[in-house]
Amino acid sequence: MSTYMAKPEEIQHEWYVIDADGQTLGRLATEIATILRGKHKTTFTPHVDTGDFVIVINAEKVKLTGNKLDQKKYYRHSGYPGGLKEMTYRRLLEKKPELIIEKAVKGMIPHNKLGRQIINKLKVYAGPDHPHQAQQPKEWEL
Repeated sequence: MSTYMAKPEEIQHEWYVIDADGQTLGRLATEIATILRGKHKTTFTPHVDTGDFVIVINAEKVKLTGNKLDQKKYYRHSGYPGGLKEMTYRRLLEKKPELIIEKAVKGMIPHNKLGRQIINKLKVYAGPDHPHQAQQPKEWEL
């Protein structure tokens, strides 16, 4: 019996809404990464984008355990000498709460061409509203 390999034209992409209110960041990010890659489907194929679209709402209400609110830092570098910038989780939560979930999920998907294609299916919003009602997204329970 040969192994089934999904073809891109055979795949049906669904839309799911996940409410991040009160969820732990890491556990939420792993669930989102699983859906984006398509590992929750029986037709999962590692080299094909079999995943679904994910809409995350209430990103500003995601939780961290312990003292990470002030100890966890996010870094970025401009590419120039001395260009390292750091920001605490609390400050990033005030400025761009969507970026927190995007960075956590991006670290959990492949770092290649397929991963860049997969991360484009993630839509994160700070509040409870999103503009994707036309896609008729289904609620995903955690």
